[in-house]
Amino acid sequence: MPTYDLYARNPGDPHWQVPASGAARFSWEYDDGRERLLALYQKGKDKQWDGQKRIDWDLEVDPYDPLGTPEEAMTLYGTPYWARMTDRDKGELRRHFASWQFSQFLHGEQGAMICAARIVESVPDLDAKFYSATQTMDEARHAEIYGRFLHEKIGMLYPINDNLQSLLGDTLRDSRWDMPYLGMQVLIEGLALAAFGMIRDTTNKPLPKQILAYVMQDEARHVAFGRMTLRDYYRQLTDAELREREEFVIEGCYLMRDRLRGVEVLENFGIPKAEAEELSERSEFLHLLRQLLFSRIVPCVKDIGLWGKRLQQAYVDMGVFEMGDSNLDRLMAQDEEIAEKLDAERFATEERERVAEVEKTIEQGADG
Repeated sequence: MPTYDLYARNPGDPHWQVPASGAARFSWEYDDGRERLLALYQKGKDKQWDGQKRIDWDLEVDPYDPLGTPEEAMTLYGTPYWARMTDRDKGELRRHFASWQFSQFLHGEQGAMICAARIVESVPDLDAKFYSATQTMDEARHAEIYGRFLHEKIGMLYPINDNLQSLLGDTLRDSRWDMPYLGMQVLIEGLALAAFGMIRDTTNKPLPKQILAYVMQDEARHVAFGRMTLRDYYRQLTDAELREREEFVIEGCYLMRDRLRGVEVLENFGIPKAEAEELSERSEFLHLLRQLLFSRIVPCVKDIGLWGKRLQQAYVDMGVFEMGDSNLDRLMAQDEEIAEKLDAERFATEERERVAEVEKTIEQGADG
């Protein structure tokens, strides 16, 4: 079925054209590069995988409870709307929220693919071009996987959220070569990683857990790439240039914070937009979620050298300032370990099943 037939809301024009600016840069130095970045490029090559084969798409998914979302996590929980809902209504609400979440993941991954391709085009150093080429492939795979999950397992999509689209547009329109790194690798990817991790660590459904664990294994490398490149580059910038980038981060963080409410879903259930926004602001779960979602962004921003007073004050206002001391390297290592452990458990189970099947066949032959 065409994607357009599965949208819960009219997404408008099927194509979004963002005017691009900036130079395409070539490098004629082919035998030079930062050792740690070339090592990351090698890892990016070694860790390529096929989403059709690594993920067990035969696993069943209940579209009306695709993530095992507890009632307390639903925005309408405890409101008069929730009290009037039937079990069928609540299942439909879960389906819409899961569709909305994974649709934003899907649109964000397409944006990441385009930003990675822009980095290949515009970054001056060949080692960074090499790595970003592997990331472009990673992001294509992620978009493919999220699209398949939405089409085959949930059967519904939502258009891109206005705030996510706005940040993507600002990132792509900027002519400075480092802005796709800052907008995508640090802000959008950082927020996505935290959202992926929250669902990965709480869902009791095996298929979304597989998808998120394997995607996060790739994304950990992408954030490391952005940190390496921007940390090196931002050491060379003037205070004025750093302040410009901090302003971009502040605006982007507010956009990302305000994208998380899922107001579009509540509107689809007949709740006026103003009331939907108020209900979202009163949700204790969403308040907690907002704080958790900045756990990857704040330490990364601090690490690359953007930590001026105005930026710090913005994080104080958002209630996430203390996250600047989080150990980002440990979080990324955990992402890698979780994916590898999941693989080991899955393939060990499959091996045991194969051995049992062979033994059973041998026994049947002996009995015969």
